[in-house]
Amino acid sequence: MDFLNYEFMQRALLAAVLVGITAPAVGIYLVQRRQALMGDGIGHVAMTGVGLGFLLSTSPVWMATAVSVLGTVLMELIRWYGRTRGDIALAMLFYGGMAGGVMLINVAGGSSANLVSYLFGSLSTVSPSDVTAICVLAAFVLLVTLGLRRQLFAVSQDEEFARVTGLPVRALNLLTAVTAAVTVTVAMRVVGLLLVSALMVVPVAAAQQLTRSFTVTFVIAVAIGVAVTVSGTVTSFYQDVPPGATIVLLTIAAFMALTALATPLARRRARAAAAAQPAGDPAECSIPAARGAGEEAGV
Repeated sequence: MDFLNYEFMQRALLAAVLVGITAPAVGIYLVQRRQALMGDGIGHVAMTGVGLGFLLSTSPVWMATAVSVLGTVLMELIRWYGRTRGDIALAMLFYGGMAGGVMLINVAGGSSANLVSYLFGSLSTVSPSDVTAICVLAAFVLLVTLGLRRQLFAVSQDEEFARVTGLPVRALNLLTAVTAAVTVTVAMRVVGLLLVSALMVVPVAAAQQLTRSFTVTFVIAVAIGVAVTVSGTVTSFYQDVPPGATIVLLTIAAFMALTALATPLARRRARAAAAAQPAGDPAECSIPAARGAGEEAGV
């Protein structure tokens, strides 16, 4: 535990815990909406904000937050009105954001080391001001993902049903996208902009190997997120390896381990269910009663 004697490691671990909580908390809604790669696109756009932060001598975290939120709003508008040309517009937005960030950092006199630390994460560059920004942004993410979990889940599962029930679908979709943008900027100092999407999606996919309940999946995904971010941060300190890459590889390893564990468990449950079902029971052919989406998912 000697790593706790270093102030930069204390800051890095605090940031890692917050990232481990917030990334899967948002990612579970993106997975439900089949927008698993949204975080990757937001990361490209956020790079322009980092470059502006260097150019204007302001906090890159706050500037990246502002630019990524603006880019996310544009992404949602393109998704709503873009029709057949929407994918081309999104591609230009993503790659233009990355190219703009690289150019602005170069104009501001930044080095390639500055760029790499934001793309792939860096322990030593997490400053006290970064920790303050990460704490504030993480609080917003948790307030949205937990406080509006029923509404966000309903929209993620079935937009038409949610619209019929009177929910403001477009507003909730936009809020989900903005929350994802904020999460990307929370995670960029630890995981990096190019790898944050994996931390938003893979823990959720790993948790889904064990359960289909929304609440249980949420809890397990957050637990995995915290475990891999803290483990990856500590490993990076001792082995001098990139923290972002280490965290993502640990996340994928957790997914593979849970997948290997889930397969025999599923077979055992199926055999137990078949053994408990009497032969010729009419219930075999009955149609189960319909349940609401929230009840089925355990919200």
